Amino acid sequence: MPELPEVETIARGLRPELIGMKILAADVRWARTIAMPSVRQFKQLIQGQVIRDVGRRAKFLRIQLSDFELLIHLRMSGDLTLKPGPIQPAKHDRLILTLQPRRGGGLRSLAFNDTRKFGRVWLTANAGVVTGRLGPEPLSDDFTPKWLSEALRRRHRQLKPLLLDQTFLAGLGNIYTDESLHLAKLHPLALSDSVTAKKAERLHAAIQATLQEAIRRNGASFDWVYRGGEFQNYFRVYDREGKPCPVCGTPIRRLVVGQRGTHICPNCQKE
Repeated sequence: MPELPEVETIARGLRPELIGMKILAADVRWARTIAMPSVRQFKQLIQGQVIRDVGRRAKFLRIQLSDFELLIHLRMSGDLTLKPGPIQPAKHDRLILTLQPRRGGGLRSLAFNDTRKFGRVWLTANAGVVTGRLGPEPLSDDFTPKWLSEALRRRHRQLKPLLLDQTFLAGLGNIYTDESLHLAKLHPLALSDSVTAKKAERLHAAIQATLQEAIRRNGASFDWVYRGGEFQNYFRVYDREGKPCPVCGTPIRRLVVGQRGTHICPNCQKE
């Protein structure tokens, strides 16, 4: 699943292309892709809307329109591509928006392709209805070492499942949680309320450094869904079972934490 760096990369790539374009029509190819409102209302309300901005909240793409926000969650296999002209739908296209450029020229098509059909799209005047329960952004001013230390100590949960909880901290997934915990030298099974203020400060720095580096490298390309990034070439532990730790040379170990495949260095991240 694309995580914060991948979604941020997609948003940054689409922003200069989409801003100012008018949405002429919506072709909904699979009704369940539209989570809100009904398909009929979606087609009616989105017609004529002008794209004002493109951004991200956690793992959601946020497209600000004249009167609404279009929220897109790519889930496991979603992809969003801008193509020239009206297009013939590809096999797994679930939604196609026909766009009129702001300075004339031919029409464009924004296609949401989703092989596994898990992705969802919301059109709403109040994005908080969808994103209101999300935790702070890990690259925002609200996410401070003090906040993290206090938030960890208020809970009694294993570190990795807690960091994956989007209501606790928004945007982290399996890859960047493993990478951040290794950089911070913390074990994923450690209990959150056992993390000292000093270790929380280390974890805060590791999360931000890992995400910033991943964004700089356009995220990580993985499976057959998201391509174009190169951060996978710089993984410290994720998907490197049996390979040497870049810090101490100990073979990376894979274990399961909260039903998620997890990669650690047993020497750097002592339980």
